Amino acid sequence: MPQTTASPPERLRGVLAPVLTPFKADLSPDRERFIRHCQWLLSQNCGLAVFGTNSEANSMNAEERMTLLDALVAAGIDPSRMMPGTGCCSITETVQLTAHAVKHGCAGVLMLPPFYYKDVSDEGLYRYFSEVVQRVGDARLRIYLYHIPPVAIVGITLRLVERLLKAYPNVIAGMKDSSGDWKNTKAFLDAFAETARPARTGFDVFVGSETFLLANMRNGGAGTISATANVNPAAIHELYTVASAVSADVDLEPQQARLNVVREVFSSRKFPSMIAALKQAIAIYANDPEWARVRPPLVEFTTEQAKLLAGELKAVGFAINGIRRD
Repeated sequence: MPQTTASPPERLRGVLAPVLTPFKADLSPDRERFIRHCQWLLSQNCGLAVFGTNSEANSMNAEERMTLLDALVAAGIDPSRMMPGTGCCSITETVQLTAHAVKHGCAGVLMLPPFYYKDVSDEGLYRYFSEVVQRVGDARLRIYLYHIPPVAIVGITLRLVERLLKAYPNVIAGMKDSSGDWKNTKAFLDAFAETARPARTGFDVFVGSETFLLANMRNGGAGTISATANVNPAAIHELYTVASAVSADVDLEPQQARLNVVREVFSSRKFPSMIAALKQAIAIYANDPEWARVRPPLVEFTTEQAKLLAGELKAVGFAINGIRRD
């Protein structure tokens, strides 16, 4: 790859939110609300995994994503706190989005595999990621592989990571494991985390739910990229901070259990989707009904579902501190 004079940003660790994308009545992205939400998340010690699954990124085109990223940078948001999602089924779109993020100085990119064709081989996926790396051609590029088989079906295997790390050790920085299977996460930690290979610069494993945050931190993980960080960032960051600082014999299970209770409310099958639930919660706590809107094919909450969510959150003592409608 061609070399650049600029140094890559420091590696991200901790809690990141796949930032929810607010939409206007015409379903165009609401730039102002998006910027305010990102600013609030940063104030809560939460990094920004913009254009992830919960951002409804695959309902947006490349131009919309790049325009929003430009707006964040123009608003003074530090790109080194961002990990934009750039993985598309089209190699050319993935390269376009990835090069744009690197140019802005983002800490890394979160890259889905090309998910339309199923039952593809590791060889095919290797060629895809390799082609992206070669076409971007920037030594600052840091890729976090996105493993989310419940949605994408196409997944990331240990053998694929091994091969990519051998070919691009300074580019493949880590992964987000949204399999929901701790055994799978543990297998990647055991094989590739810095504690497993001290001579390496590290392969940072983020879990896709704070439900596994404590276990991840105690096995060499880097943190979590969690949907619920959009509404509960401070509490999740608190567990990350404590788990990073104390020995493994300190009992943090009660703190983990409190996070799990909140997560369970938002992920309940009683609601249309977790994305809609998170947006509805912001609409409630910020007193801003515009936040409830989602892009089709997702559907927003009914009035009754909104009342049910509000009641369940109140019952578990949940609050969103500091979020407001400007």
